[in-house]
Amino acid sequence: MLDYHLHLWPHDRRATPVHLDQLALYCEKAAAAGVQELAVTEHLFRFRQAESLLGGFWDDDRIPPALQVSMAEYWDFHATADLDEYVACALEAKEAGLPIVIGLEVDYYPGRMDDVTRLLGPYPFDVLLGSVHWLGAWRFDDVDVPLQMDEWSTREVDACWEAYPRAGSSGMAAELSSAGWRKPVGEQYPALPLLERFVARGVPLTTASDAHRQEQVADRAAGLREILDAAGVESLQGYRNRVPHTVALGSPLQPESEGA
Repeated sequence: MLDYHLHLWPHDRRATPVHLDQLALYCEKAAAAGVQELAVTEHLFRFRQAESLLGGFWDDDRIPPALQVSMAEYWDFHATADLDEYVACALEAKEAGLPIVIGLEVDYYPGRMDDVTRLLGPYPFDVLLGSVHWLGAWRFDDVDVPLQMDEWSTREVDACWEAYPRAGSSGMAAELSSAGWRKPVGEQYPALPLLERFVARGVPLTTASDAHRQEQVADRAAGLREILDAAGVESLQGYRNRVPHTVALGSPLQPESEGA
């Protein structure tokens, strides 16, 4: 099993220290859950290099002023880390023999992705996650912010879906994540009907926790394995230097004990 979606800092924490000890503790927690490899994939928007390049994308007359202000405050709070220090720490972890691959979670910035490519190109990333956390400046899944949730009542769901970028079949994998079990939806991502469609079409899969704290690392990995087994999945897709490779699924995992 893999945990290919991990963060170093929760969203309510502005300080962004980077320590090898933290990655070692992540690996220890994962190993106890039967997870063999971790991808550290912090949000691109948490780094000052991204803020200087992409900050202000919300300054658009088509975006409601309240959403512009909210996004500006969100980026100001989050963009405090240094990308060079983050990558250096992950490299140190790999060199120390920890089962770490270096990644980043990268949002979609319309008209700016060439800039993102130039920024990230020199870094030795193993894997990049594509994600969409906002449409314009609307953070549609920020469930703790009433302004963002109220926006749903002003929009048509089908129109939101049409605005959501489509990913082509270019070697990408889909992520089976336990994060949904910690959210109001109360189920894994993706839902079973969509997962079954992925499997039927041969879309490769990774598994993930989307942990933002140590206690969430490898969260419910055994539950994800049960879903994979039921869907007939026999392997996952790992990455090195952004090149995919097959990771065979071994023996079924034992569920973690209460309080683990």
